[in-house]
Amino acid sequence: MDPTLIERRQFSGGMKGKNLRYLNEQDTASSGVTRTGFLLLEHFSLPAFTQALDTVVTTNLLRPGLFSSRTFGLGDGEVISDLGLVIRPDARLNPAALQALDLLVVCGGYRTELRASDEFIGLLKAAAERGVSLAGLWNGSWFLGRAGLLDGYRCAIHPEHRPALTEIAKSTHVSSEPYVIDRDRLTASSPSGAFHMALDWIKGLHGKALVEGIEDILAFEESRYRRIKPDENICVSAPLREVIKLMDANLEEPLELEQLAVYAGRSRRQLERLFKEQLGTTPQRYYLELRITEARRLLQHTELSQVEVLVACGFVSPSHFSKCYSSYFGYRPSKEKRLVK
Repeated sequence: MDPTLIERRQFSGGMKGKNLRYLNEQDTASSGVTRTGFLLLEHFSLPAFTQALDTVVTTNLLRPGLFSSRTFGLGDGEVISDLGLVIRPDARLNPAALQALDLLVVCGGYRTELRASDEFIGLLKAAAERGVSLAGLWNGSWFLGRAGLLDGYRCAIHPEHRPALTEIAKSTHVSSEPYVIDRDRLTASSPSGAFHMALDWIKGLHGKALVEGIEDILAFEESRYRRIKPDENICVSAPLREVIKLMDANLEEPLELEQLAVYAGRSRRQLERLFKEQLGTTPQRYYLELRITEARRLLQHTELSQVEVLVACGFVSPSHFSKCYSSYFGYRPSKEKRLVK
């Protein structure tokens, strides 16, 4: 073993999951890059497209190289989005392009005309024959239905276009849900649906922890402005939850164990027993893990300097901070990847 490598400590209890999602460890179940293509139809919904694309791009921030993405048009020219912004796709969709895709997303919009040429329908059918998974955003699923590729599937579509899809796809179950993933068909009726559809798809490929990391970055309340919530998703008693909230509210100037016990109306020994029984650790170690986890969030999602971060998380010196950080993450805080956009 390389003596320069640092053996990383394991997080305990409820803090473990908060950190695993950011460790950038390779997914052993992954079988290479998943190649995604976005077909931009005229007047496509820019918000729906960017929600899906941003989710894929953010996944690569956390675990580089999991996905590749390209944009396509039906012609060689520019495409106008629903917001009037002009986009020039990377390439024209053709049979050769389909051979380099694992997922093709048809991006429609409120004003996207429900009309498909024989060439377009042929491309969609060829994609399905090659085993390419197919997705539709907003009214993108109408084109999949027009090609007969939703027969026997459940799907989602914007309510405005639901009757039109029902008319041409008699054996398709058209759902009122914001998104549906049915085997190798992914459909979403709105920008929010596109976001959750992409998350659910990635979860199926690479697991829950990675998706929770993506959500922390892209959630509607920006993660850079909120602290982690260590008591969420942890089955602990009300007294212990109150102590954890006290810890979370006092990261910059950590409280002594005796102070925590007084504020919580418990003795020191009672607190130690609660942490041991319910989280398998000591109050002191949990407090440190909470602070070091928050420090990592600040380094990743803000532009604060290392000194500002260590002060915000209650560390007394750069050397102590670096030692604690290295012991958990295996590298110095100066080596942390910045995820600020």
